[in-house]
Amino acid sequence: MYAIVDIETTGGHASAGKITEVAIFLHDGMQITGRYETLVNPGIPIPRYIQALTGITDEMVESAPLFEDIAEHIFNLLQGQIFIAHNVNFDYSFLRHELGHCGYKLQAKKLCTVRLSRKVFPGFPSYSLGNLCRQLNIGIVNRHRASGDASATVRLFELLLAADKLGAIAQALNARSKDKWLPLHLSQDYVDDLPGTPGVYYFHNEKGKVVYVGKARNIRKRVTSHFTGNSAGRQRQEFLRNIHSITFEKTGTELMAFILESIEIRRLWPQYNNAQKRVESKFGFYTFEDQQGYLRLAIEKRRKYTTPVFAFNLLAEGHSLLRQLIREFKLCPKLCFLQTSPDPCTGMADKTCKGACEKKEKPDKYNKRVLEAIGHLQSQQPSFLILDAGRQATEQSCILMEKGKFYGMGYVPRDVAVSDTAMLKDWLTQYPENEFILNLLRTYANNNAGRLVQVPA
Repeated sequence: MYAIVDIETTGGHASAGKITEVAIFLHDGMQITGRYETLVNPGIPIPRYIQALTGITDEMVESAPLFEDIAEHIFNLLQGQIFIAHNVNFDYSFLRHELGHCGYKLQAKKLCTVRLSRKVFPGFPSYSLGNLCRQLNIGIVNRHRASGDASATVRLFELLLAADKLGAIAQALNARSKDKWLPLHLSQDYVDDLPGTPGVYYFHNEKGKVVYVGKARNIRKRVTSHFTGNSAGRQRQEFLRNIHSITFEKTGTELMAFILESIEIRRLWPQYNNAQKRVESKFGFYTFEDQQGYLRLAIEKRRKYTTPVFAFNLLAEGHSLLRQLIREFKLCPKLCFLQTSPDPCTGMADKTCKGACEKKEKPDKYNKRVLEAIGHLQSQQPSFLILDAGRQATEQSCILMEKGKFYGMGYVPRDVAVSDTAMLKDWLTQYPENEFILNLLRTYANNNAGRLVQVPA
């Protein structure tokens, strides 16, 4: 009825590691009815730290059978049995992966003695096999060897069978139970608490640090999708092992979830988020006052924690726009860094420059035109609200774009008028913008023009 298994391997994930030892104890719920154990030649060198941990050396496995030589026998032992191991997904993924390479498709119900121990013996400081055995007075001979650990797991499972008064084992074997598919260190309670609404979710490691941020239209459905499938890859297996808890934040809409996810990835820089981490190669107009009191308008690459007076994606776009401002507002090409040579200012020849570069025009007069140019740029940018569903019936969500910039978002009671932008900001949280958010909102605005609420620029 039960196959209690332990394996030793060359590494921590099945797609690159190999099995070096297998132990299988068949059990009928009362006693051991059969056993099989063998060293396995992995066909690759065993890392030195693994040799030190297990005591299994390259010399020991040199004459051992290859896995393909014993695959049929192992498959026959496991198929049709309930597969039990301490951290069952580790052992199962290795054996399923190796058997698959040999043409055998292992499909078995699984029980994890780590998860069962947490339910049947709650309150222990640790549920590693060594610590559990100390707490429950189970002796282990040959620790970190397949036979020794499997034998201890047999005794642990027998204690679980005897102490399981609330039916934890039957519940875990229920076909509808998702508990066995969850990451080893994640309690089902975290999943049960997840809402089926839009929002952002956070995976935390053992120390509580956020290691992944995701967004969803349905938080519960999206989170559980992370745990389905049987990928044996290193990255996925490491990712699952590092999930210890989940928190979440509801948002009124999926659009808000997209925005908040982007903000949080850049704020927290989680280990397993790869998208949206790249440095944005975006440019902007920046102003500063030189030592002579003249306002300088310059094109610079956007840097973190800087706010340009106007932003754009392409350098050529910025140069074209700057030349247009120089013509329309009679600005000096030299003071705008479009002319860097010591030659006479080209703006003097075509009468766009009124002599500021040669101090023939006073700073206050020139600076006034620079400010007018900036104001003109900003006045051309749209200002609008996106109003949509809130987290509950009494509120509505609100996203504010102000003069082409993302101001922030939040939730406004449905009985509050949204015509006064200054008052509206009291209800909103101001967030930093980035290229992803701006493109997201521009695309939404282009596709949903009828749903926008225009506000004064």
